[in-house]
Amino acid sequence: MKRPSGGSSRVADDAPADTRLLAIAADQLKEFGPRHITVVGIADAAGMTHANVYRYFTNKAALIDAVAGQWLRRMEATIADIADSPDPADDKLERLIQAWARVHRDLLNEDRHLFDVYCTATETSRPLVRKHRARMRQLIERVLDEGIVTGKFDPRDREKAHAFISDAVYRFINPLTVRLDGEVPQDILDQRLAVMIRVVLRALANGSV
Repeated sequence: MKRPSGGSSRVADDAPADTRLLAIAADQLKEFGPRHITVVGIADAAGMTHANVYRYFTNKAALIDAVAGQWLRRMEATIADIADSPDPADDKLERLIQAWARVHRDLLNEDRHLFDVYCTATETSRPLVRKHRARMRQLIERVLDEGIVTGKFDPRDREKAHAFISDAVYRFINPLTVRLDGEVPQDILDQRLAVMIRVVLRALANGSV
């Protein structure tokens, strides 16, 4: 399974202008951070005027949001691949949560500037984050409902079961808490996540939520 990388990179010279702008913006964001990139600099790297950039993105903030949104969609695609796999629902939920946590940690380690953009977007509840949360909820619900239909899960209340899943693994999938745990060794985090996944699966199976 291909994991979503941080900001992306090389694209063909004949790629659409907005695709090239996103790739250049992602590279410059990774290297310099959001405060130090400019629309003019991105336009120069793309071989166009800065006025032309505004045909595709209204301002620098919109361009940075687009870079973050591109990464979020890649993450969603990774999670959707797991949700759509033929495995039993309990196995899928375990792998889904593990992948969800892993892509957050990978971004923190590989592209700190983009991760900080993601954190800011989360703190301010920007539209791209709200849309992302809605899409992730749909994927979790898909697996939860499949588990109910197949008898793998037997929750007393579907909504409370979904909330329980989110609350139990919040520390590992929220960028703000992931950043706080940035200095915690990965093996320790993996052990803690494994414990919480076992708790979630047991609770869903025995109907305690």
